[in-house]
Amino acid sequence: MRIIFAGTPIFAVASLQALIDSEHTVCGVYTQPDRPAGRGQKLTASPVKQLAQQSGIAVYQPENFKEAGALDTLASLNADLMVVVAYGLILPQAVLDTPRLGCINVHGSLLPRWRGAAPIHRAIMAGDEKTGITIMKVARKLDAGDMLYKIECPIGNHSTSSELHDLLAELGAQGLIQVVNRYAEGDTEGEVQDESLVTYAHKLEKHESLINWQKPAIELDRQIRGLNPWPVAQTTFKGQTLKIWGAELCSSNPDSKPGRIEINDHQIEVGTGQGSLRLLEVQLPGGKRIHAADFLNAHQCAGESLGL
Repeated sequence: MRIIFAGTPIFAVASLQALIDSEHTVCGVYTQPDRPAGRGQKLTASPVKQLAQQSGIAVYQPENFKEAGALDTLASLNADLMVVVAYGLILPQAVLDTPRLGCINVHGSLLPRWRGAAPIHRAIMAGDEKTGITIMKVARKLDAGDMLYKIECPIGNHSTSSELHDLLAELGAQGLIQVVNRYAEGDTEGEVQDESLVTYAHKLEKHESLINWQKPAIELDRQIRGLNPWPVAQTTFKGQTLKIWGAELCSSNPDSKPGRIEINDHQIEVGTGQGSLRLLEVQLPGGKRIHAADFLNAHQCAGESLGL
């Protein structure tokens, strides 16, 4: 089959590579326009664009499909199917109707739970025991199309969004090839989503990174893991922002005052509204991510408190 691929971030790269390696033909790639990135704010191609160019595939980067000629260009590719993975644009119906077999999407949750922009992060922050990949038909309503493929993945007690992201990207690529092969054989039937089970994974906001030490340790542990690698949970230490990249629940100091640092066996433990957290990896402004033990060697922590 002739397939158009639409995606932008690193999450989509594994799916594009799987299609390139398959018996099908990727006849064009759509991705977001180059954006400023890094300290120099230089225009930078998306990970998907970089792979497409390396593979000799034509790349298209419209700001939206209202641009003059955008739909004509899409139609000229004469595609059987369009595959969408974290593209970053809501596609109008005219786009969905252009490929002969429509459009399908690889989504990082077990739909209908966690429709929307940040399903991996929200699953961890909510304390879900499992997540997964759903491949669905693209419908006009956000992430509401019929489901074509689902695979579950457990969320471990120490899983971060970064780790789950990489795992789900690979699982999505594997499932995508199965679905595309089914489509090639004429099997395009899907399962309707149960609207009564829908939850929404709203876009992450920077203010969500602020730690409130009055909350239970288990909630803060999920917050820290869910916000790694962005925007990273943070607090303050002696007036400076302190990013917390890693922590774990601990059984000592169960009644310690929220935000108060206790040193136990050369480890930094912080009281919360219920229980304590042991810090594992932290970062001060202008510094590198370091192990909490190294931070303790460099700073007087005993008796100090964290918090805004």
